[in-house]
Amino acid sequence: MEERIKPGNWYSLGVYAGPSPCRLAPAPGIENPVLTYREVKDAAAIFVADPFMVRHRDLWHVFFEVFSDDTYRGEISLAVSPDLRSFEYRGKVLAEPFHLSYPLVFAWRNAHYMVPETFGEDCVRLYRAEAFPYDWRPVADLVSGGPVADPTLFRHAGAWWLFTCPAPDTHDVLRLYRADQLTGPWREHPSSPIVNGDPRGARPAGRVVPWGKGLLRFAQDCRPQYGSNVRAFEITRLTASEYRERPLPEPPLEQPRPGAWN
Repeated sequence: MEERIKPGNWYSLGVYAGPSPCRLAPAPGIENPVLTYREVKDAAAIFVADPFMVRHRDLWHVFFEVFSDDTYRGEISLAVSPDLRSFEYRGKVLAEPFHLSYPLVFAWRNAHYMVPETFGEDCVRLYRAEAFPYDWRPVADLVSGGPVADPTLFRHAGAWWLFTCPAPDTHDVLRLYRADQLTGPWREHPSSPIVNGDPRGARPAGRVVPWGKGLLRFAQDCRPQYGSNVRAFEITRLTASEYRERPLPEPPLEQPRPGAWN
């Protein structure tokens, strides 16, 4: 019989800040963690993880995974904050018969969309909110044909781009796709896989961020184990036919101290 995980702060949500996306530390004046499994009121939560924020009507909307002891899979919940200091849990917003996590949410043409991890369905599935921040409906499967972890979609230079990790067990492959329209068709980039056989920088770790003259890609360093660290890569060339990046020398996140919440 499989041993079930007990509820606890396996993962928690905190707020980091800094002078740049490459220099982030726990935000001063904020008591971290700001959300734990204890704040979840509508499920027997084991842990919370994978936060993504979007600003809408003077509130920060934080979407995140709740791993539920009721279903023993991830579901997507919501908390809101006016100032990133106090948070109000608003409840579950998306659940499926399969595991959900990594709810990357974004606004596009007067609508809000979400691309959560749906690797149990062997696809990357796009959802749209019919009544934001609730009532999420599937719109299209962007990429299919195998398991995909932590899909990270972004817009750049008039096109849509998508990073995926098709190796959710070894965390060592990163693929890149491109589309002219959000719903596709999506095609794999000529330089893909961007990373192959290296768990130190393949699995995505959040949004792609415009910075300086280019873009920053964040990745989990899964050596020696999953989620050991976060790394940043500067994307120096991204076109329909070319991709180049360089690793930044230091981790973008201040590392945890012994006994710290993180």
